[in-house]
This record gives sequence, C-alpha cells and structure tokens, in this order.
Amino acid sequence: MKNLVSASVILCLVLSACGPKYTEENKGAYILVKNEEGAQLGYSPESGVKTITSDGYAFKDLNKNDTLDIYEDWRLPAEERARDLASRMSLEQIAGLMLYSAHQAIPAVSGGYFGGTYDGKPFEESGAAASDLNDTQLKFLTEDHLRHVLITSVSSPEDAALWNNKAQAFVEKLGLGIPVNTSSDPRHGADSYAEFNAGAGGEISMWPGTLGIAASFDPELMRKFGEIASMEYRALGVATALSPQIDLGTEPRWSRFDGTMGEDPDLATDLARAYVDGFQSSHDGGWGFQSVNAMVKHWPGGGPEEGGRDGHFGYGAYAVYPGKNISDQIKPFVEGVFNLQGETGMASAVMPYYTISYGQDTKYGENVGNGYSKYLIEDMLRGEYNYDGVVCTDWGITRDVSAIDRFEGKPWGVEELSVAERHYKVIMAGVDQFGGNNDKGPVLEAYAMGVREHGEDFMRKRFERSAVRLLKNTFRVGLFENPYLDVEETKGIVGNPEFMREGYQAQLRSVILLKNHENSVPVKKRQKVYVPQRYIAASTNWFGVQQPEKTVDPFNLEVVKDYFEIVDSPQEADFALVGIESPNGGVGYDRSDLEKGGNGYVPISLQYGQYKASEAREKSIAGGSPLEKSTDRSYKDKSFTAYNISDMALVNKTKEQMGEKPVVVVVKVANPMVFSEIEKSASGILVHMGVQDQVLMDLISGEAEPSALLPFQMPADMATVEKQFEDVPRDMTPYQDEDGNQYDFAFGLNWQGVIEDERVEKYK
Repeated sequence: MKNLVSASVILCLVLSACGPKYTEENKGAYILVKNEEGAQLGYSPESGVKTITSDGYAFKDLNKNDTLDIYEDWRLPAEERARDLASRMSLEQIAGLMLYSAHQAIPAVSGGYFGGTYDGKPFEESGAAASDLNDTQLKFLTEDHLRHVLITSVSSPEDAALWNNKAQAFVEKLGLGIPVNTSSDPRHGADSYAEFNAGAGGEISMWPGTLGIAASFDPELMRKFGEIASMEYRALGVATALSPQIDLGTEPRWSRFDGTMGEDPDLATDLARAYVDGFQSSHDGGWGFQSVNAMVKHWPGGGPEEGGRDGHFGYGAYAVYPGKNISDQIKPFVEGVFNLQGETGMASAVMPYYTISYGQDTKYGENVGNGYSKYLIEDMLRGEYNYDGVVCTDWGITRDVSAIDRFEGKPWGVEELSVAERHYKVIMAGVDQFGGNNDKGPVLEAYAMGVREHGEDFMRKRFERSAVRLLKNTFRVGLFENPYLDVEETKGIVGNPEFMREGYQAQLRSVILLKNHENSVPVKKRQKVYVPQRYIAASTNWFGVQQPEKTVDPFNLEVVKDYFEIVDSPQEADFALVGIESPNGGVGYDRSDLEKGGNGYVPISLQYGQYKASEAREKSIAGGSPLEKSTDRSYKDKSFTAYNISDMALVNKTKEQMGEKPVVVVVKVANPMVFSEIEKSASGILVHMGVQDQVLMDLISGEAEPSALLPFQMPADMATVEKQFEDVPRDMTPYQDEDGNQYDFAFGLNWQGVIEDERVEKYK
C-alpha cells in the first residue's frame, strides 16, 4: 500500500494532476493569469474567452472551441503556432492581416490628414473618451479584419494604455481572437523648451534623434536607447517600431537626412545593429514581453536620391548610383540588422522605400518603386540574403496620384496600373503587407488575379506564407498571451525620472562643438548675454498647410536666465548667443519654373544666399513620369535662395553689433551645410540635431564638456556638393575654418581642442 501511495504521488507530480499550476487575478479591465514558470495570460472577462487547463497550466481558448489548439499553446515555437493559425484563417482574415492602418491619433483629430469621428461626430462634440475607438477603427477591425495599427499622437500615456485595452478586448471577441499589433514611428524627440528636472518624469523620455545619437559614435548608447524606448513602447501598448531608419546619408541634400545615422557605412552598421538589439531583445536576451519588433527602413537604402529630391513626391522618384555603390547602401542591413548580436537574430520586418532604384534590376530590367520590384525583394532580399521576415510597403504606394508635386499616392513606375493591379504586383514581388491601407478589397482582388494566373492552391499558399511571417511577429512578443496593460504601471514606466535622466545625458553627448576661437566657450555663469530674436518666413508644409511668418525667441529665455543675465542690447552684453537653423534650401521642384517654360526642377541648396547651379549635371541620370512631359530633370544654371536666408543675416548683423565681443552661434542642423557665409562671424559654433535648451546652456556654461563628433561631412561649397555622387559616402571637400580645422567626418572639439580618441581611430 505504501508503495502504491508513493507511486501515485510520483504520477501526480509527473502528470501535474494535483491541482492547477496557475493563479488568477481580476484586474478590472482584464483577468490576469500567472502560470508557474510559464506565460502570463490576460483576457477580457467580456470577450467570451475562457481558459483551458492542460498539464496543470492555463491556456486561452481564443477561438472558443473548448480545445487547446496548437496556436493557443504558449509552450510551442512561434513558427509552429503561426503555421497552425494561418491554416485556420479565412482568405478575408489573411487579407486583413496584410493591411497596416493609416495614421491613427488618440483621440482622432477633427478633419485633416489624421482626422476621424466618433459616432459620426468630431471628438469634441461626441462625448467620447480620449481612449475610445473611433468610427474608422471600429470599421477596419471588424469589416476589414485589420490587426496592425499605426498610432501617432496620444493625449497621455494613460489614454494610450486605456485605448490599447479597449482595442484588444474588442478584437478578442472576434473570430480567432487575433490581437492588435500596434506600432509607432519614432516618438522620443526632445522638446527644446522643456526643462529637465532630475526628480520628475515626463510623458516620455526625451532623446536626441538617431543622427544625434550617431554623433556620440557609441553603439552602446544606441543600444541603451533601444532598451529604454522598448520598455516605454510596450507600456504604451506599442509592439512594433517603424524604425530605425538606416538609410545611409550619402546625399547631403536629402530632406530625410536628419533621420539617418550619418553617412559612414561602418558607423551606421554598428549603430543600426545596436538599435535593433536594444528594441527586440527582452531582459532574458531573446524574444519576450519586453520585446518590440523593429521594422527597419528603407530597403535597399533610400539615401541616394538624385539631386536630394525625396521619394514622397513624383519629382523625387529616382535613387541613382553614379558611383556604382549599392553595396555601401545595403551594408547596414546585411551586416547590421540581419546579423544581430542578440538572440533575436535579425530585424523582424523591413520596409522598402518609395524610390525607383534606377538601373539596379539586372534580371527583369524593371525600373519600378522598390516595393514593386521582384528583383530587389524576392531575388535579392529574400534569395541572396535569406531574409524571411515581414516585408511591408511604405505608406500609400498603391494609391493614385494626380500631380508630380502632390502629397498623395506613391506608385512610382506603375502609375498606369489600377489599384488592384498594384496590389497584385506587390504581392508577387514577395511583399507581405500594405502600409497605410485600411481596405481589404484590393487585396482580395489581387488574390483573384493570382488565381486566374496561377490557380487557387498557389495563391492560398502564397497568402499563408505572408500570414505566417506576420503572425510570428505577434506571437514572439507575447501578444497572444497577454496584450493588456496595467494603467498604473504604464504611468510609472513612461517618462520616469531614470529614463528622463538617461535621455538627458545622451543629449549632452550629441552636441558637437565645431569652433572655439580663442576659447570663447565655456562662458562663465551670470555673464550678460544678448539673445537676438529669429525671423521665420512664411512657408507651406508637406501636407499643404500654410505657416505664417513670425519672429520668435530662439531659446527658452527662462532657461537661459538660469545661467546668464539677459540684456536688451549688444552694447550691454558680454557675449551674444545666436540660435539659427541650417539652410532650408527647398525641395528641388518649383511650379513657377514650369510657368517659365522650364521642366520644374530647381537646385536644393545647402547655403543661405542665392545659389546658381552652374556646376550641376548637364542631364539628369534618371527621369520621366506619366505625370510630366520631360524626361530630363536637370536644373543646371538655375538658382535658388534658402527660405531662411535671414538666419545668415542675423549672425552677421550680430557680429557687427558686438564688435570684438564673442558671438556664440548654435545651429540646429537638418542637413550638412556650407559654413562660409557665417563662420567668420562666430567665435564659437555648436551644432545639434534636436536637444533641450538646457543641454545647450549646460555646455555653453561649462557645466558639461562637449564630446560629440560629426557623423557626416560639412561641405566646403556647393560645387563639391554637385560633384559628389549620391551613393558614395565621404566624397566631398570639407569646409575649413579660420582656425584651420576641417569640418570633416569624425571632427569635433572639446575644451582641450580637436578630439583624437579611439572613436576617431576606429571609424575615420
């Protein structure tokens, strides 16, 4: 009898038949289930989902069939679960999975690009809570089976968490219980006017952009950013980052230059790898509840835009390779984010850019947008480099466009195809998902086209292949187990004092001291400073919204007062502090040129004063579109003057007013710039890519010492800009200042002079 009892006890332990290995807790909005040494589960008490017990552990019965299906078993590999679920999905459900929503603000704004309604009314009139689902969201989650949502602005971290819980509870009761995978573009930028308080948090921690972190030349700092940002993202309900942007900044005029990690392929590769490792690896080293999928962009590199014109518009549709150097452009992908140090292995998703990579398709001979290119996606990315993660188009590439300078659809190279035909071409190129498309209709039409050409069995397998890739990214970050958030935990994580402090220190390490003539900085505290106001001319943004002219203080004067005594005139001052921005040299296209009989193309200038492109190409490398008559996009001998030429005048006028007294110039740079117009008027020059004003004052006053280096070259003049190749890094003659210093890649000063350390040795 004793032996029988012992055997039964052993059998009980082996089979886990002696009671459950989990506990349940009612969190209000959801039930939290904690498995011993297993996954935590969360489900809505109103969704109809219950738990199933197997071997003493709890599992969610997402499809409510009272059976533990393979996709519901958290003990199994993500690949196996994804294959099982994909096989159960209807064609309409897979089509919805292949959609990525247009931009969603929380709450929706009234009208405009990100507009939305609540029960047919604007948010302000609806009586809805900020965290409620709007009409558009309710439709695409139900009728279109969409499960990937891009959020933009949120009214607060708390509202973001509440919206997440409502969205997850809503979809949990539908069909197979597939959760929402929410994503975000970068959202950690610094607010220049915000003050840093070591004891207080903020709505989210503030960091330099990736170009600013690149100026630290420190991949470990980039990794630290990724680790902290991923924790804040998950606390907001964000499980996918539409980042990093790892295009090489080899074309200095490109409007998205400031989103890159600089122009050097080795530095960008190390930084890109660190960023993705930081985002994707959980605290246990691999995938987990702290992980955020990274969607790297833009394959095969969006940087080499001809003349610097951007692919969001038809006039910027072409990327060119005069240096035959696509190898450097793809290096951050192939050697960086496809070769991670962490256990997640490679970036989970890739986004091709809008551009036509001109002349690169050596197999099919097509010049079409990268998202349509079978050569670049199926043959090169998937075939040559064995990438089997998600490929998602950039936003809106299948929509129509009416003019070459309109912010509408971006179907470059396939303008004459129908919307459904474009979807079909994208799918057959090897792409899995459509960015910015809420409507499953064209995806189903594309499926029907494929059935007519290849048969039902072929197309079902093709759709399931994409479904498996998409589902794996949702399984691996734990959303099928627990997509819900504890709102109080969210409030304690997002923007907490420790994260704010880390971001502030990173900002200090991102500001570059370019010039320090006769040791004009640091400036002793409490000295008298003259801060001239900055004039901003009227302008029109990408969305066609007009911005009126205005005159502004270039810094938060309340912050400046904490360091120096502000005076009203140059005569009273010990030194002047001038805040400006790098030249805004236009977009490279101007309708008024068409009215004069031209082709519409004008130069993009990196200098303030009038620039005549006398050394530009006689004939463009690429050109032509159904939206224009000319196939030559040359702008040779045409002129352009920067919109903010007043910044140049401000620096030079201030120097005249100050005489021999120091003039410290702080430049927020979006692109490399020609310094010859202002450098001699400046005693000290600091450049940054977006930091808090307090950071600048800490450096100027000597509270901190500058340590950053230029992650790109500053050109000597526009002639060297015209002669450089769009696809080749570090091929310009750098500017040399009155102290004999060249503003070259990896140049920077500290209080002792030119920085020569292991970072310079490694990368320069």
